[in-house]
Amino acid sequence: MRAGSPRLLREINDRAAIDALLRDGPLTRSELEYAIGLSKPATAQLLARLEEEGVVVREGLRGGGRGPRAQLWAVKGAVAHVAAIDLTPRGVDIAIADISGAVLTEHRQGVPPRGTADEVLRGFRDATAKACERAGLTLDDLRHIVVGTPGAINPRTGHLWFAPHLPGWEGFDMPGRIGTELGVPVTIENDVNLVALEEMIAGQATAARSFVMIWLDHGIGGAIVVDRKLLRGATGGAGEIDWMHVPDRAAADTGIPATGTRFGDLVSSPNVVKLAKAYGIAARNGWTAVAKAVSQITESAETSEQQQGEQFLTDLARRVATGVAGVVSVVDPELVLLCGKTGLAGGSTLCRLISAELRSMVVPRTPVEFSALAGNAVRAGALHSALAVVREQVFGLTGDITEPSHRLEHASRVASD
Repeated sequence: MRAGSPRLLREINDRAAIDALLRDGPLTRSELEYAIGLSKPATAQLLARLEEEGVVVREGLRGGGRGPRAQLWAVKGAVAHVAAIDLTPRGVDIAIADISGAVLTEHRQGVPPRGTADEVLRGFRDATAKACERAGLTLDDLRHIVVGTPGAINPRTGHLWFAPHLPGWEGFDMPGRIGTELGVPVTIENDVNLVALEEMIAGQATAARSFVMIWLDHGIGGAIVVDRKLLRGATGGAGEIDWMHVPDRAAADTGIPATGTRFGDLVSSPNVVKLAKAYGIAARNGWTAVAKAVSQITESAETSEQQQGEQFLTDLARRVATGVAGVVSVVDPELVLLCGKTGLAGGSTLCRLISAELRSMVVPRTPVEFSALAGNAVRAGALHSALAVVREQVFGLTGDITEPSHRLEHASRVASD
């Protein structure tokens, strides 16, 4: 035991140093000393060893003026590479990054959502290979790929289901076939789950133990986090609230019976446009309609326009709250988060109205907020997931990041929860 202790201690110190450099780097030797609590000689030896092993590199100097400039150290990005991919009916949005998290290239390409499995996989492979080429890499250089997709992946079969907008991807082992086609270990995750993951890392839910996220955009979706873990369910369908039948509690008549319809239809962009039109607000899509209403409420000097905007958003809030109420009653989360173009367009005004509707329907007094994430949050969540997988494999680093459940290791899919 004693003979192994110095080696074990060295491994622990190495991981602590690598973790600090990935999290806060580049760092000087003295900054690293402070971060990991080692002496000056021990830190110098550690850096020399990691540099010789090709794990860290010297990266410029810090300082200036009259004093000496200090050497900066960073994790060598080329140790491993990952791909993060947002798959939608319009195509793929791909980011290639090194193990430090530096994005080497971004690539968007159309991939037809229809066709045979071979056809959609071929298009997917071509797009990923093109992204690698732009980064000066090949598919063989990728250590792991995380793909975010609409719909749910059955953890037992790997099949995509409840995704009529991606018919070409249904009916086969999606992570298994992608991994075989690309020759790279693959993880598949629901796109909204990845946004929830990103919210925990860099968004409004960094301190929340539990929250419910509602995605209002082209498509409608949800994610549930309990004790910092994504709830996926036995078949991968947890959070698929768009298929839930709910009544329509809106005051305006838009042709939808009071008995209601699918929640995904009720708050879809076309039906939000119809609801806005009932109050004299014309728009081409749901998020534009909501943005106009918010502007009327906050900026208009005309009382009638303010009333129109308020009435429209109140009706929309009733629809959203009706779909969310059941989840809030069961989970009692710390927070409800609005995401997607329509949700973000509503901002604090729509959050306030949804919160008021929820208070009239359920016992929990859950605050409603909107996401502050910028850019493609699906791809960002996929990137963090891919980096977590590879950093654990390469460096033995583990964090509190919720890991996607659908993996492929060398073309052998392993489902975990």
